[in-house]
Formats: sequence, structure tokens, C-alpha cells
Amino acid sequence: MPDHEYSAFGVRICKNSHKEIRRIRRDSGAPAIHGNKLWRASFLLMDYLEESGLEPGMRVLELGCGYGLAGVYCAKKYGAEVVALDADAAVLPYAELHAELNGVEISTWNTRYEKLRAVDFEDFDLVLGADICFWDQMSQLLYNLIRRAQRNGPTSVLMADPGRPPFREMAERAEAKLGAEYFDWYVNHPWNASGVMLAL
Repeated sequence: MPDHEYSAFGVRICKNSHKEIRRIRRDSGAPAIHGNKLWRASFLLMDYLEESGLEPGMRVLELGCGYGLAGVYCAKKYGAEVVALDADAAVLPYAELHAELNGVEISTWNTRYEKLRAVDFEDFDLVLGADICFWDQMSQLLYNLIRRAQRNGPTSVLMADPGRPPFREMAERAEAKLGAEYFDWYVNHPWNASGVMLAL
């Protein structure tokens, strides 16, 4: 691999020192909601999908995409049609960069995930999210989103988190009331990362 990249689950990932990362920071300004960082729960999602697999060509929505790694992984390994969504427009060039670096195409969508309507989920088979429940108020917002996704058909949901209290609260509620599975997960490459998963 080049000095300013590394690889995980077959996905090429830019280090902070990569010239294109530096260019995006210069051109797009500072993201407002922490999306310009590599959050390790993305590796939990990819590792889980390595074990469980994914139907080829699925329509995937990645919430709070940041670098867009989980979506890029789905596009690269399974030929998924991916939409990377983030509330911060300054973050989307990072996802587009990683898609280009990995030879896949994704679409981007600049909106807040609480604005998604039940009908919007008709366009997706799977909703992904990693490290997107870090403020207390997000627990209720994500729970409501999962309910809306359920309401409009067979949309599956897969989320990962280091285990922050807001995510645990949301996941426990989804397990009790929506039939979700909530469990621990751990990976040891490319770094050690542990946390919890929600699958529905």
C-alpha cells in the first residue's frame, strides 16, 4: 500500500496525511459534526458483514456516513447500490474520495436522518450506521427512524457503536419493542475495536 493509505476488509482507506484528505480539509472547511474522522465502529459493521454476507446488488443507505467506509465496502464487495447520507455537506467529499479510491460509485445525500420519512425507506433494502448515536437526544431520533424503516416494508437495519449510553438505551428499547437483536462485537484488525451491534 502507498505510505498514506492502509487497507481493511479489502477497502483502501486514506490516512490523515493523504494529500487528498488535506485538500478536502482546505477546500471544504471544517466539518461541524465530527464526520471527518475515522470512527472504528465502521470496522465492526464490515466485520459483521464479512461473516453474514450480503445479497448482491442490494440498495444500501449509510446514515451519518463520514468517510463512507461501510457503504464503500458494500459497493466494492457485494455490488451494492449505495447512498451515503450525512447532515454535514462538508463531510460528503470524504465519502466520495473513498469511493473513487476503491473504484466504486456511490450517491451522496445531504440531510439529517431524522428528516427521513417512512416512504424514503422504500428505496433501500439495508440501512447502515456506525458511531451515529453520540448525543442523548439521538437515542429517540434513531429509535423513531428504525420504526419508520420497519413501517415501509422489508428494510433491514444494522448499526454499530462503541457502547455509548445513548446507543445502548436505543438498542435496548429496539430489542424490547421492535424485535431487534442487540449484542457485543469485537474485531482485532486493522486496530482493536469493540462495541455493540443492533440488527433488525
